[in-house]
Amino acid sequence: MTFMSVSAQRCFQGVQHVVSHPSEQTGCEMRVSVYLPDASQGVSIPVVYWLSGLTCTEENFTVKAGAQRVASELGIAVVAPDTSPRGVRFAGDAESYDFGLGAGFYVDATQAPWRENYRMYSYVVDELPAFIAQAFPAVDTRRAAIMGHSMGGHGALTIALKNPDSYRSVSAFAPIVAPSQVPWGQKALAGYLGDDPTAWAQYDACSLVLSRGWTGPEILVDQGSQDNFLEKQLKPELWIAACKAAGVPLQFRLQEGHDHSYFFIASFIEDHLRFHAKALKA
Repeated sequence: MTFMSVSAQRCFQGVQHVVSHPSEQTGCEMRVSVYLPDASQGVSIPVVYWLSGLTCTEENFTVKAGAQRVASELGIAVVAPDTSPRGVRFAGDAESYDFGLGAGFYVDATQAPWRENYRMYSYVVDELPAFIAQAFPAVDTRRAAIMGHSMGGHGALTIALKNPDSYRSVSAFAPIVAPSQVPWGQKALAGYLGDDPTAWAQYDACSLVLSRGWTGPEILVDQGSQDNFLEKQLKPELWIAACKAAGVPLQFRLQEGHDHSYFFIASFIEDHLRFHAKALKA
């Protein structure tokens, strides 16, 4: 698997990389942010995957979240891929912010024309770890955790619940926990997967936790009390109820005064990285 270095900058005690590689799953070049601490020299280090939200690229988290200082201290690699294929274009794929370009929703699409390229689920679960293991051999992809924000929080939760042997811990910021029941999710799932509700359930965190459970450590979720998407799109009360019904331990924190922005993420990213470090180094 070949790749190209887009950039590499010294950052705290490590290097912030951005790389590009051809993807079989998406059929185009994909960009990935990789923070590699100096602790990786001569030893294998665990990895935390970050999945971003609607409209984002690999850049948003990298430049706004402020994760590098803590990742450097903890000796953890942080990998943040793009949210959707950008090397292929379809008619109407940029007409709205919540479907198409920048809105891959971490599913494997089954509907034309998306099904050939919009395969972000398989990209994140299978292809990305294989790429990281080859391109950055110091990273031990067998010791992995996953987290994300909004659409990426949806991706992190659903991917972890469906692949419990691949991730030792999972957390999320303001995740879309019940996409089958909210406008963002209904639009994306219908467009990518069609009208079959059983197909939607395979990418719905509330449905998955009820059907599959979770055997890992407690799931950490932070939600801002002033998030303007809280009541219509996020509905965390559905997630709290589903985890309770499934007997899954959940640490849900309603953060007073915080909204949906990266200022919210930057305020609590250290907590999340330390949460994952505990699981990864146990």
